[in-house]
Amino acid sequence: MAAHSRGHPAMRERGFSPAGTSPYWWIRPCAGPILFLSLLFLFLFTAAAASAAAPEEEKFTEELLLRPLPDRKALAHFHFRSSAPPAASVGRHHHIFPKAISQLVKKYHISELELSFTQGRWNYEQWGGFDPMSTNNAKPPGVELWAVFDLPLSEIDATWKNLTHTLSGLFCASINFLESSTAFSAPRWGFKLNEGNLRYGALPREAVCTENLTPWLKLLPCRDKAGIAFLLYRPSIYKGYYHSQKLKLRSSQSLGIILDQTLTVVLQPNTVSGEQLHSNHGQLQPNWSMRHLFNRKLSGKCLVSKSSRVFIEVDKSIVDNVNKSGSDLSWSNELFVLSNSPDKLIKGQNHVEIQSSFLYVYDASNYTEEKPLDVGITWKLPLVWTCTPSPFHASRFLMGSGNERGSIALSFMSTNLHKQISGSPTDCSIKAVIFQVVPWYVKVYYHSLEIFIDGSRKTVSEVVDKIHVIPSEDKLLPGTLEMLLRFPCSMQSGTLTLDFDKGFLHIDEYPPDANQGFDIPSALVSFPEFSSARSYPEIDPVLGSPLLEYFQEDSVVKSYTEVLLVPLTTPDFSMPYNVITFTCTVLALYFGSLLNALRRRIGEEERELKKTELVSM
Repeated sequence: MAAHSRGHPAMRERGFSPAGTSPYWWIRPCAGPILFLSLLFLFLFTAAAASAAAPEEEKFTEELLLRPLPDRKALAHFHFRSSAPPAASVGRHHHIFPKAISQLVKKYHISELELSFTQGRWNYEQWGGFDPMSTNNAKPPGVELWAVFDLPLSEIDATWKNLTHTLSGLFCASINFLESSTAFSAPRWGFKLNEGNLRYGALPREAVCTENLTPWLKLLPCRDKAGIAFLLYRPSIYKGYYHSQKLKLRSSQSLGIILDQTLTVVLQPNTVSGEQLHSNHGQLQPNWSMRHLFNRKLSGKCLVSKSSRVFIEVDKSIVDNVNKSGSDLSWSNELFVLSNSPDKLIKGQNHVEIQSSFLYVYDASNYTEEKPLDVGITWKLPLVWTCTPSPFHASRFLMGSGNERGSIALSFMSTNLHKQISGSPTDCSIKAVIFQVVPWYVKVYYHSLEIFIDGSRKTVSEVVDKIHVIPSEDKLLPGTLEMLLRFPCSMQSGTLTLDFDKGFLHIDEYPPDANQGFDIPSALVSFPEFSSARSYPEIDPVLGSPLLEYFQEDSVVKSYTEVLLVPLTTPDFSMPYNVITFTCTVLALYFGSLLNALRRRIGEEERELKKTELVSM
């Protein structure tokens, strides 16, 4: 009866319900599935909307380029790229991209920034000067920093000073010395074309060590524990002839932030355990592999990297020798053999078709700890080759003697590159841009500019097309020189000279090693009519290699000169010590005698002497 009355329509219409239940207890069997489907549909709709509105994910790639060099050495170039999509919020969370760099960009409104730590000097004659490697990764000794700000011109100098302090703490270096107005400049077009929002500074004497490499590696998601960065064995890296670590970032509203970390080293292969081949000129061509260069093997990729590749690049001269031998350029030919079969072969060439190279590609994700990658090259026959140089070899030196005045000379030696370019007339000209920053205590007389071409003196108007000079101010601004020169293609040698006077510093302005001399940063010489960009017609767009994309960017051929060491008049730093010592000695004797005279009691001493005489009697 209870069951029958519980389901009676009349009772349901009157609102009767069992004790402790809802008045709508009779719709529960149907509402359960409907409610579940509604919540599921709402969840799926929300997830789809969130995924559609979510920004692009952060990406990380790692690549390594190995290249044999003509002078028995090997080049290793590490390239790591981290990218973060545009974000509206300042305090967004990062999964892969380093948060410190993101905060740096947003706080100081940086559009572009490049920071390099370099030990040694790039050998443009032996290692090349016309390829993207020498153009973009050959840096001057010490520290070089330049940044482009997205700020009003009145706020840039103050922002630059704060930026130098931040980078100094981030990379354990003395970059904060660039905060002084005497240490940085604002080039217009000689270094990089800008609208006055670029600042440039260099510290030629800054030493590079593991204290700078460790924070640089901490910006990588896997650091040096896995992936290609695992090959960065400190003793092997720092015993090389050239070492340059660079950090370059670009920021925009459309692309977000792109951070490129590169490490370029020139190493001497460990030829003790490897075989050596003698060439016709007595040079040694050593066989090498990853184990010989880094004392380690590659045991896989970084787990969060989108791509991890190793390239072995063979220069055009080697390619020509292989073609002359009649064999195809496979990984095993008449001249050399690679220790591992590559996954892909890529041919590259530049826009003037005077230099091409071959790239052997290895995918690091195919290797593990049980099966590591130890790719290397073994020479079968002696071989001598040269790398394509820049249009002119630029070098700089000092003239004169004494501590009062001197001259700076910039010399150009032709490499006859124009003869290799088809269709170049004999009456052509080659443009060269010079950018030079001189400290304020080297007072350059810019009106004393003299130009000599093939031994004959030329007027300034015959060679200089454009010049921009910012004179130095004592203890306020360095001198900046930007010149656009036009040399005839038939020129074999050219020299530019500038006279200067040596200034006097206050005793507090001298460094601890003042007798060693004072450094003038390297000058930058660029050739705007020549581009080092390469093209890879056979490359697969799906490959997505940031390193090869970087090589394909249109970049002007440029080279850095040597750092000049200028001796200045130094005071006798021992004189203050001698004066202080002599003065303190005189004062001690004077006050000692004075106190002795004031404290001595003559009458009591005489009575004591008489008492002693009486007692003795």
